[in-house]
Amino acid sequence: MTLKPITDRAEVAIDFPDKAYMGSFGRASSYEAEADAEGVTIRLARTGEDKRRAEIHLHYYLFAAVLADIAASLANRPPLDAAHRAPLLEAARALVAALERG
Repeated sequence: MTLKPITDRAEVAIDFPDKAYMGSFGRASSYEAEADAEGVTIRLARTGEDKRRAEIHLHYYLFAAVLADIAASLANRPPLDAAHRAPLLEAARALVAALERG
Protein backbone atom coordinates (compact mmCIF):
# COMPACT_ATOMS: atom_id res chain seq x y z
CA MET A 1 0.00 0.00 0.00
CA THR A 2 1.35 3.41 -0.99
CA LEU A 3 -0.22 5.89 1.35
CA LYS A 4 -0.07 9.62 0.63
CA PRO A 5 -0.71 12.43 3.11
CA ILE A 6 -4.19 13.93 3.19
CA THR A 7 -3.87 17.64 2.41
CA ASP A 8 -7.40 18.57 3.46
CA ARG A 9 -10.00 16.49 5.32
CA ALA A 10 -12.27 13.49 4.83
CA GLU A 11 -15.26 12.48 6.92
CA VAL A 12 -16.86 9.05 6.98
CA ALA A 13 -20.24 8.08 8.40
CA ILE A 14 -21.86 4.65 8.35
CA ASP A 15 -25.37 4.37 9.75
CA PHE A 16 -26.75 0.97 10.74
CA PRO A 17 -30.22 0.46 12.29
CA ASP A 18 -28.80 -0.04 15.78
CA LYS A 19 -25.55 1.98 15.65
CA ALA A 20 -23.62 4.60 13.74
CA TYR A 21 -19.93 5.00 13.05
CA MET A 22 -18.41 8.40 12.30
CA GLY A 23 -14.82 9.39 11.85
CA SER A 24 -12.66 12.04 10.32
CA PHE A 25 -9.32 11.88 8.58
CA GLY A 26 -7.29 15.08 8.59
CA ARG A 27 -3.78 16.23 7.84
CA ALA A 28 -2.26 13.64 10.18
CA SER A 29 -3.94 10.89 8.13
CA SER A 30 -3.14 9.34 4.77
CA TYR A 31 -4.97 7.87 1.79
CA GLU A 32 -4.57 5.58 -1.18
CA ALA A 33 -6.69 5.47 -4.34
CA GLU A 34 -6.33 2.86 -7.04
CA ALA A 35 -8.19 1.28 -9.93
CA ASP A 36 -8.43 -2.44 -10.61
CA ALA A 37 -10.24 -4.62 -13.15
CA GLU A 38 -13.62 -4.12 -11.47
CA GLY A 39 -13.60 -0.56 -10.12
CA VAL A 40 -11.88 1.95 -7.87
CA THR A 41 -10.82 1.68 -4.24
CA ILE A 42 -10.25 4.54 -1.81
CA ARG A 43 -8.51 3.79 1.50
CA LEU A 44 -8.21 6.27 4.37
CA ALA A 45 -5.88 5.56 7.29
CA ARG A 46 -5.29 7.33 10.56
CA THR A 47 -2.42 6.17 12.74
CA GLY A 48 -1.49 6.97 16.28
CA GLU A 49 -3.56 6.77 19.44
CA ASP A 50 -6.96 7.10 17.70
CA LYS A 51 -6.20 4.57 14.96
CA ARG A 52 -8.84 3.97 12.28
CA ARG A 53 -9.16 2.81 8.69
CA ALA A 54 -11.93 3.13 6.08
CA GLU A 55 -12.11 1.58 2.64
CA ILE A 56 -14.66 1.81 -0.15
CA HIS A 57 -14.68 -0.04 -3.47
CA LEU A 58 -16.98 1.24 -6.22
CA HIS A 59 -17.54 -0.76 -9.41
CA TYR A 60 -17.04 1.28 -12.57
CA TYR A 61 -20.75 1.82 -13.44
CA LEU A 62 -21.43 3.16 -9.94
CA PHE A 63 -18.25 5.26 -9.99
CA ALA A 64 -19.36 6.74 -13.35
CA ALA A 65 -22.79 7.54 -11.91
CA VAL A 66 -21.18 9.21 -8.87
CA LEU A 67 -18.95 11.34 -11.12
CA ALA A 68 -21.98 12.33 -13.23
CA ASP A 69 -23.94 13.29 -10.11
CA ILE A 70 -21.03 15.36 -8.80
CA ALA A 71 -20.82 17.15 -12.17
CA ALA A 72 -24.57 17.86 -12.14
CA SER A 73 -24.37 19.13 -8.57
CA LEU A 74 -21.48 21.47 -9.40
CA ALA A 75 -23.35 22.76 -12.46
CA ASN A 76 -26.29 23.76 -10.26
CA ARG A 77 -24.40 25.79 -7.68
CA PRO A 78 -22.23 28.90 -7.72
CA PRO A 79 -18.76 28.24 -9.18
CA LEU A 80 -16.07 26.94 -6.86
CA ASP A 81 -13.31 29.28 -5.82
CA ALA A 82 -10.07 29.06 -7.81
CA ALA A 83 -8.17 27.38 -4.96
CA HIS A 84 -10.53 24.37 -5.08
CA ARG A 85 -11.34 24.48 -8.79
CA ALA A 86 -7.73 24.25 -10.06
CA PRO A 87 -6.79 20.90 -8.47
CA LEU A 88 -10.17 19.40 -9.41
CA LEU A 89 -9.70 20.46 -13.04
CA GLU A 90 -6.18 19.04 -13.09
CA ALA A 91 -7.35 15.71 -11.65
CA ALA A 92 -10.35 15.53 -14.01
CA ARG A 93 -8.11 16.19 -17.01
CA ALA A 94 -5.71 13.46 -15.87
CA LEU A 95 -8.66 11.03 -15.55
CA VAL A 96 -9.86 11.93 -19.08
CA ALA A 97 -6.36 11.44 -20.49
CA ALA A 98 -6.01 8.05 -18.80
CA LEU A 99 -9.43 6.92 -20.07
CA GLU A 100 -8.76 8.10 -23.63
CA ARG A 101 -5.57 5.98 -23.80
CA GLY A 102 -7.60 2.78 -23.59
